Amino acid sequence: MKTLIKSLFSVVLLLCFVACNSNSKTSENTTNDTKTNEASTEKTGQAFIKDEGGTPNALQLAIQSEDHSTLVAAVQAAGVENALVNVGPLTVFAPNNAGFAKIDETTLNDLLKPENKSKLAFILTNHVAPANYPIETLKKNAVKNRKLYMASGKYLEVVEKDGDIFVDGVKIIATVNVSNGWVHVTEDVILPKD
Repeated sequence: MKTLIKSLFSVVLLLCFVACNSNSKTSENTTNDTKTNEASTEKTGQAFIKDEGGTPNALQLAIQSEDHSTLVAAVQAAGVENALVNVGPLTVFAPNNAGFAKIDETTLNDLLKPENKSKLAFILTNHVAPANYPIETLKKNAVKNRKLYMASGKYLEVVEKDGDIFVDGVKIIATVNVSNGWVHVTEDVILPKD
C-alpha cells in the first residue's frame, strides 16, 4: 500500500511538474506573440530611433519647431518620416505654418485624409532634395539656371530676385544646418504646377 501511495504521489508530482512546465512555455509563447504583434504595429525606420543627443536631423528640427507643426502633421499623415531623416546629405524646403495657412482649409483637410496619402506624400517629397544645398550653393544654381532634382522625381527651378532665393517661385526665409543636411524654411508650400 505504501508503495502504491508513493507511486501515485510520484505520478501526481510528475504531472504537476509537466503541467507547470507546459504552462510556463505557453505563457512565454503568448508573451512572445504579444510582443511580436505589438512590434509589427509600430512604425519602423530611422525616423523612429530615439536619439537624445547631438545635432537634430531635419525631422527632429521640425518636431521641435512650433512654426512647423502643420508640416509635421502632414509628414506623419503621409508616412514619409524616413524621407526626412535619411543620413543624407539632403536638403528640405520646410513650409512654416503660415505657408500651410495660405492653402484653403478644405484642400488642406482633404490632403490629410488617409485616402489622399499618396498625393500628400508626393507633395512632401517634392520638398526634399537628395543632395547638399546650402544657401550659397542655391545662389550659384540660380545664377547658372540649374534646376534641383527632388525626391519626388521632379525638378524645381531656383532663381534669385533682389537678393532673395526662390525655389519654384517660393521664397526661402531662413536656413538651418542639420545633422543630415540643410533645412530652408519657406513662406509657402511648393505645390505641383501640373
